[in-house]
Amino acid sequence: MTVMKKVLTTSLALGAALTTSAFAQPRLSAQSIIVNPTQPDLSVSVRVDKDATGTANPVYRIGENIRISTTVNRDAYVYLFNVDATGEVTQILPNRFESGANFVKANTTKVFPAPGDAFTFTVDGPVGLNKVLALASLTPLNLDQLSTFKSQQDQFATVNARGQDQLAQALSIVVTPLPQTSWVSDTAFFTVAAQTPVQTGSLFVGTNVAGATVILNGQRLGGANVTYSNIRPGTYPVRVQAPGYQDFSTTVTVRAGATTNLNVDFATPVAVTPVQPVVQPAQPGNIVLDLFRNLLGAIAGTQLQDPARSAYDQKVAELQRQGYVLQGTRQTASGYVGTLQGRTGTVTLTVDRAANRTVVVQVTETTVYRY
Repeated sequence: MTVMKKVLTTSLALGAALTTSAFAQPRLSAQSIIVNPTQPDLSVSVRVDKDATGTANPVYRIGENIRISTTVNRDAYVYLFNVDATGEVTQILPNRFESGANFVKANTTKVFPAPGDAFTFTVDGPVGLNKVLALASLTPLNLDQLSTFKSQQDQFATVNARGQDQLAQALSIVVTPLPQTSWVSDTAFFTVAAQTPVQTGSLFVGTNVAGATVILNGQRLGGANVTYSNIRPGTYPVRVQAPGYQDFSTTVTVRAGATTNLNVDFATPVAVTPVQPVVQPAQPGNIVLDLFRNLLGAIAGTQLQDPARSAYDQKVAELQRQGYVLQGTRQTASGYVGTLQGRTGTVTLTVDRAANRTVVVQVTETTVYRY
């Protein structure tokens, strides 16, 4: 880098010594970087896609794509550079993605990258003001002292200058020997801003019944009396379920940076008259047949299925076909007890072995009505 500074300083002095009325002495400008002191009949304009006027300072957030366009009134070679907030300079044109793309026909607008190009310009940090410089020339410019492709894999050239002052000095060396009517420049501005973090909200659902479940937008969140965070703002359907109670449904609006509270007071459940017990008499016993069944079971090392269990399984299957969901099964001294959950209530199924080789099946359903 030190060697490059010496070369630039020497070349600049030489360029100044050669200046005559036939050569343009560039003017360095904090606003426009480098300016032709004359008013040539060649003109160039540069724009970013969020500002069609070229006079504004639009904001791009990190990660956004940007398009840069340039227009000339005569056939010209256009060179594009970007100076970021820290002074790092990027050469946009020419590049290796598009061979010869920096030659722009008169009165046409060239967009970089154009629709269909195999590359994009993505805005990156650091945040702050960026300047895009367009330098148009009627003849090709030799930028070997300013930028180089360090390897065959590099698609964009590395600019040796840093900051707009060094860039302006380097470019002045390139354009000083040119006729004053053969080059012109223009500058556009844009600001890089940090990405906007996704704002979320929270939802608290409180109930007066233990074991309630919260379902938001069709997805189960978990239990009630809990605050759920990181929910995107919006309006959602919510359903609160509690064992033995009718589901409570409503909609809630979650706002960014705030907690939405939903309190659900379930009414006292209303119990329906229990279904009368159903007695299923067992088939008349056959002492000889039972003896052979038990004997065969002992030989096979298996046990005959409990008639109470058989009746229980049969009744569970029947209730499941009606839309009930088995919650759990508990074995008792005389049989089995199960709990099933339906859409409108809870069913308790009790199967007991009774006297005289009978099985008693009792189904009790509790339904809640809201008034």
